[in-house]
Order: sequence, then C-alpha cells, then structure tokens
Amino acid sequence: MPLMKSWVASANDADTPFPLNNLPYGVFSTGDEPPRCGVAIGDMILDMAAAEEAWLIDLGEPDLFSMPFWNDVMELGPEAWEALRARLIQMLAEGSADRGAVEPMLIPMERATLHMPLVVAEYTDFYAGRHHATNVGTMFRGAENALPPNWLHIPIGYNGRASSVVVSGTEIRRPWGQLKGPNDDLPRFAPSARFDIELEMGAIVGTPSEGPITVQEADDAIFGYVLLNDWSARDIQAWEYQPLGPFQAKATATTISPWIVTKAALDPFRVDTPPREVELLDHLKDCGPMLYDIELSVTLAPAGKAATTIARTNYREMYYSAAQQLAHHTTSGCPMNAGDLLGSGTISGAEPSARGSLLELSWGGKEPITLETGEERSFIEDGDTLTLTGAARGDGYKIGFGDCVGTVLPAAEDPYAR
Repeated sequence: MPLMKSWVASANDADTPFPLNNLPYGVFSTGDEPPRCGVAIGDMILDMAAAEEAWLIDLGEPDLFSMPFWNDVMELGPEAWEALRARLIQMLAEGSADRGAVEPMLIPMERATLHMPLVVAEYTDFYAGRHHATNVGTMFRGAENALPPNWLHIPIGYNGRASSVVVSGTEIRRPWGQLKGPNDDLPRFAPSARFDIELEMGAIVGTPSEGPITVQEADDAIFGYVLLNDWSARDIQAWEYQPLGPFQAKATATTISPWIVTKAALDPFRVDTPPREVELLDHLKDCGPMLYDIELSVTLAPAGKAATTIARTNYREMYYSAAQQLAHHTTSGCPMNAGDLLGSGTISGAEPSARGSLLELSWGGKEPITLETGEERSFIEDGDTLTLTGAARGDGYKIGFGDCVGTVLPAAEDPYAR
C-alpha cells in the first residue's frame, strides 16, 4: 500500500511515524485542560473530544472521547473500530470537505503531554521468542536443555501487575528485593544490581470473551499494539522464580509507548510465523499471517550523554503470534476483558546484535557491551535512559508507535529502615 496523502502537510513526510496510513490512538492534555482522547497525524494531534462535540465523529454513544482512555471505544467492537478509522481517513485525507471544520481541532504535538492511552484491565506477559528462550536457557541449563519440554507446544506466560504499567517517559525507580548470590550463605535484602529491560510488543484486547476462542477469533479481538518494555530485576528473579516463576522481579514497572497502533494500520505488514519444528495442536494452529514485519531497536544513554543503539531486531522473529497467545489464554475458560494487555515476550533475533535484553547482550554479565561513550554495561546503571523504537515500513511511509522511554533512578532509601 502506498502513502495515503493528507492535507496535514507533516503527515506526508516519509520520516513521520504518523502518516494518514497510521492514525494511532492516544490520550493527551494541554495546559490545565483534562486529558482526553487524541489521534496522531503528522506532528499534530486531532482532539477527538472536540470532534465529537462538533458531531464530526459519531459512533452512537455519548462522551466516548472526552474520557482519558480508549476502553469505551474498544468495547464497541470491530464494526465501530472500522467505521471510526474510515471516518478519520475521510476527514484528514487530501481534498477532504471537512478540512475547514477539523483544522482548528489540531494540536501541535510539541504542546501536548501524553498519558496512558488505556486503563489496563489485566496484564499477562509471555515468553514466546525462540531466540530469547534459547539464549536464556543455554545460559542457565546448557544448550542441550535450553528450551523447556513444553515450549514448542504452548506459549508460556505469567500473570503480571496491571497496576505497574506506565506510559513512556515515566521514571523508573531501581527496586529493592530479596537476593541470594552463588556465594551468599543466606539471602539479603538490597537494591537490584542486575536491573534489565526486555524489548517486547504489547497486544491490547478489545473484544471481551467468556470462554475458549479460536486463533482467528483472537486475532479479530485484538484492538491494537504498543511497544512494551518489561523491566526485569534479574537477581531478584534468580532467587524467587523456582518453582512458580517471575513475581517481584517483574513487578517494578512495565512501560508502554503512548500510541495504540491499530491492527488495521498494521495489516499490510502481516507475515507468517516461523516454520514449526513440532506440529501444534489444532486449537493453536496458524490460520494465516498473524505476525508483523516491524523493525525494532533499543538505545541506551548514560545520564547526560549520547545514546548508543545496543540492539536491532524485528517482531517477525516471534515463534507465537499475539493471536495464538490470546487463544491459549482462553483455553481454560479464562474470561478476557477489553483493555487486557498481552506482552509478547522478549524479541531477539539470531545475531548477537539482535538480542532484546541486556541479560543476553552481556551473556549474563560475562561479556559486557561497550557503548559509544566508551563505557561498559552488563546491566542498567542509575541515570541510564533506555529507549525502545519500532516502525513498519511501507512505500514512502512508515507506521510508528512513538518512543517507549524510561530513565532509571537510584533505589530509594531502605523502605524498612526504622
């Protein structure tokens, strides 16, 4: 699909992440005005509350866009999602008869503060990247036992904390936790010294379900996608994870990008999952291209210094798609809600430069990476800013998500010191 031309000039720039082909959904505020829904177009934000008030947008329900979240729109279902996108394209396309009415409703992005674009109902994080799972398993169990016996049969996951999902730009405080190193006789309570990131994509459920659904039904239920950074305290995780898996190591924060890119905007970039080494059971089998060709990267910038790109990979590297993850999640009858967030799992490629976590990049801390500043990193140091970026590239345009950024602050004083 070629670039769709808009009367918003900045939306026609090949370098903008927000052309007319994209139209991602976010929440913004300006000055003292309350947060409300907006749509990114070029370097502007369309004030959806204003458009709704002027009857330029009407989905049959009142006050959808004056709310500081998109959950109410999600709950209207796929037909409403399609109608909304069609109307937005009509309003913003080159030659639109609505230009005179819409233009005053555009807010320069530089004037806006971005907020969480949704209320996260529940959060589940998966472990569905084969290169990542193989790398981590090799480090801890050896190459011959790298993948758990179930890994090639089901997308493995755990239930995380919806309460600690934050929007890009939120500062992250280094966590305290119980640690026990290989040379420690007893566990101790201390700040994490092996704090890490995980480069992921997040799928947002738009259509609720009450029982098991198929992979196709799961794909139809997904509202859109965000970039996702699953902050991980590796030393806390190493002590706590057996036998039930990640807990406090993953509870500090999960950062998402500020714009929800709709499934419709990503449809031209669909690709197949990798060939299966083991045939999946019928309820998880692929039913068409369910992944996306989205280029991803991670940069690390020490406090006050230039950033270094430390990893480049692609979402197409995943072994299981978000639709398969969602379908698997429902097999027990588990209800899913509008606003549920599914983390893909760390997205790593085959090459060392494509590893989506510092745990892999430094091979468990044994092989520190060197930044362009000359400094070395095995894990995140205080003051470091980590930035995740992603874009699907079309003919003369790209579909972006906005950066997913977090700066790590020093640990607070001992919360139990009296």
